[in-house]
Amino acid sequence: MGSQSDWPTMREAARVLDELGVGYETRIVSAHRTPDRLWSYGKEARSRGIRVIIAGAGGAAHLPGMMASKTSVPVVGVPIETKALGGLDSLYSIVQMPRGFPVATMAIGAAGAVNGALMAAAILAVSDDALAQRLDSWREALSASVPEVPHD
Repeated sequence: MGSQSDWPTMREAARVLDELGVGYETRIVSAHRTPDRLWSYGKEARSRGIRVIIAGAGGAAHLPGMMASKTSVPVVGVPIETKALGGLDSLYSIVQMPRGFPVATMAIGAAGAVNGALMAAAILAVSDDALAQRLDSWREALSASVPEVPHD
C-alpha cells in the first residue's frame, strides 16, 4: 500500500486472503516517498517467490502502475477512496496505464480490496487445485448467504 492510511481498506484484502489460506506480506511502498523501496520490491518480487501483487493506492495512485513497470509479476490495483475526489482520482490513475504495463484494476475502496484478493487468489488457483477448491467454496458460501426472499 502507498501509506499507512490505506490499511483500513487493504485490511479487507488481507481478511479474504486469510479466509482462503493464501499467504501474503504487507508493505508500505510509496511511489513518491519511497521510490527506491518500490524499485527494489518490484525488481526482487519474482526472485523472492512473489506470484501476485495487490497494490492499493490513493490520490495520484502511481504505486500499482510503477510496480507493474518494474516486474512481470501480475499486479492488481486497488484504488483507495479519497476525501477530495472520492477515489475517482485513484481509479483513473490506476486504470489508465499505457500499453505494455497492465494493471488489473478493481473498484474503489473496500469492495475493490476484497475483489483484489479474489482476483489474486484466482490467478494463483490456475496452478493450485486446492486453492481453486477453497475459492469455489468461498463463492458458494457467498451465494448461499443471499436469501431467496426478504426477511420481515
